[in-house]
Amino acid sequence: MFAVIKTGGKQYRVAAEDQITVMTVAGEPGDVVTFSDVLMLVDGEAATFGAPLVAGASVAAEILSHGRGPKAISFKKRRRQNSKRKRGHRQDLTLVRITEILTGGAKASAKKAAPVAAAPAGAISDDVELIGGIGPTIGKKLKAAGVTTWRQVADWTEADIAKFDAELNLRGRIQREEWVEQAKELVAGKPPRAKVDQERAAKGE
Repeated sequence: MFAVIKTGGKQYRVAAEDQITVMTVAGEPGDVVTFSDVLMLVDGEAATFGAPLVAGASVAAEILSHGRGPKAISFKKRRRQNSKRKRGHRQDLTLVRITEILTGGAKASAKKAAPVAAAPAGAISDDVELIGGIGPTIGKKLKAAGVTTWRQVADWTEADIAKFDAELNLRGRIQREEWVEQAKELVAGKPPRAKVDQERAAKGE
């Protein structure tokens, strides 16, 4: 079963256990939120279309993390007027995991999903650039693709590795530099492997 939902002015095709990045939603990591604007439901061969919304349908999701998208630059110049203006913007985003698709007016489970292992309080921030081999350029591309946390990298499958290796032209760096293993170490609370990142950790950055 999958559904098409609308949130933040955009539409998303979602199924259980999918992780998607949406416009920021209120809540803390671990909270369960409900998207009630369901435009379509597909269960096997049966499809239900909303007019505009499917009555009694909703989608429940768990908030994984909050972040910001890549910077967008708006530059305006008026010819021969000695006038120009430059503005930057980074959109607030939220990464969520779809937990269940509800029909018939059913309510989302009040019980929160079990929290995933995370770095201890006071540790360095959950930044993918602390994984050895991921610099600012690759980090920016990963974040633009919705990869913002160590847990996401730690959960990569062989298919995910092949996908990002091809999309980012990494030529096997993910496996050669053990990104997944490094991410699992960071999730478990171990310090980064690189010395420069260990210095960041010591400073609490």
